[in-house]
Amino acid sequence: MAELPLIDDVAQASRRAGLAAEPSELHGALCGWLSGGGENAANWPARVLADESLPAPEADSALDQLRKASVAQLDDRGFGFELLLPEIDDSLNARADALFDWCRGFLGGFGLAAGARPPLSEEAEEALHDLARLAQAAPESSDDDEDEHALAEIEEFVRVAVLLLHGDCVLAPRHRQSLN
Repeated sequence: MAELPLIDDVAQASRRAGLAAEPSELHGALCGWLSGGGENAANWPARVLADESLPAPEADSALDQLRKASVAQLDDRGFGFELLLPEIDDSLNARADALFDWCRGFLGGFGLAAGARPPLSEEAEEALHDLARLAQAAPESSDDDEDEHALAEIEEFVRVAVLLLHGDCVLAPRHRQSLN
């Protein structure tokens, strides 16, 4: 299974490339782009961030590894897809912020790739609306076990929602095409 690069490595590579996005938001945008049917291209930051002046990441850099691992994880039939989020030892608020940033990035990338009216199942349409609600959320100050559990559940929901959207927009058309 392809593993995502470390979030700190993505942050450093993002800064060096002049990208104006935090690592979680950047990964969300990439996954949104890919899930909406966007091309798996080496110059993905220019496409995903809608800025043609952005350079393509160097081969095997953290940003290139992020693309390759994301593509592999989204296509994995074992549902091994992961979100690039801060580690568990970061504060609950920081992790919640990053998750909501991830959702905002996802919606932007998905909208760019899929367009205004992608062909979605009823379940995927509902998942997209739920992701939009999460993208508008902000964490409340708390660090208790109940909130920790709630964040884990939201993260799992986001993971499954992304796989559902990717299935409707990428895997289903790919499967139909192979049948023809």
